[in-house]
Amino acid sequence: MADDSLVLRTADGLALEAEMRAPEHPTASVVLAHPHPLHGGSMRSVVTSELFRLLPGSGIVALRFNFRGVEGSEGTHGGGVDEALDVVAALDALEAAGAPAPLAVVGWSFGGDVSLSVVDERIDGWVPVAPTLRVLPPEALAAAHDPRPKHLIVPEHDQFRPPTAAAEATAGWVNTTIDTVAGADHFLLGRTDALASLVRRRVGDLPRRAG
Repeated sequence: MADDSLVLRTADGLALEAEMRAPEHPTASVVLAHPHPLHGGSMRSVVTSELFRLLPGSGIVALRFNFRGVEGSEGTHGGGVDEALDVVAALDALEAAGAPAPLAVVGWSFGGDVSLSVVDERIDGWVPVAPTLRVLPPEALAAAHDPRPKHLIVPEHDQFRPPTAAAEATAGWVNTTIDTVAGADHFLLGRTDALASLVRRRVGDLPRRAG
């Protein structure tokens, strides 16, 4: 299964580097958004890379990309605000490639927070992994009150937002569930197979949008 290198184009005129991996008979699609750029995060960070490796084997098209200012992507870090445009550019690329619904945004950590600020009509659901829920103010997480599903996947021992704290922070959210990855911390070392299984299940459960 080969990776296709892509260049994403953002609405504010930046070129972002990306890769897409598509199985022969795809049944769903995901955008993978990486952890914090100012702490070494990139599309090659471990969790993002493992999901990019594992999900296509289950029929899921996976697109990973570098946020603005990371490695070969143009621009500078936007504090999690401008990066919403980068997620939309990834959605544009999946649409152009004819990737199938359901389509989920699967961001890890910073990438999960940013993804929850994007309520593009092409998204069928959000599956944020270990979101810190602190990159952006609560009112910026527009997905919270969107009727489409939010399935948070939270490591049992997450150092930044453990399951109890995640449940408290999302108590008023609409159509939201939390899955816990037993024995894992924020970085999910040794637990990426279990994580991929949860992502597969949650993406597979998403309702397909009309049309």
